[in-house]
Amino acid sequence: MKQMEVTILGQSYLLGCPEGGEIALLEAVGNVDREMSAIRDGGKVKARERIAVLAALNLAYALAGRPPAKVAATSAPVLNAGEIDIDGLIARLDQALGADGQLL
Repeated sequence: MKQMEVTILGQSYLLGCPEGGEIALLEAVGNVDREMSAIRDGGKVKARERIAVLAALNLAYALAGRPPAKVAATSAPVLNAGEIDIDGLIARLDQALGADGQLL
C-alpha cells in the first residue's frame, strides 16, 4: 500500500492508498477540501469538527443521489435556492449527540 500526503483545510494528512488508486484518492480529497472550505468560508461555522461533520453529511447526501432541494428540505429549512440553515443543522446535531457527545 502506498502512502500519500494530502492537505485538507490547510492541514496535512498521510493517507494509505492502494496502488492505482492515487487519482481517485486525490479526487476524494479535493471534494472534501472544497466542501469543508465552502462551509468554513460561509462564516457561520468555525469549529473544524463541526465543519467536518457537515461536509461529511453533505457528501453522503450527494453520494446517495438525492437532489439538493430534497436534502435541504429533510435536514433544515430552505432559506434561498441552495442554502440551508447551518445553525439549525448544528443545533439538531448537538441535540442528537446529547450532552456527552457535543462536538464542542
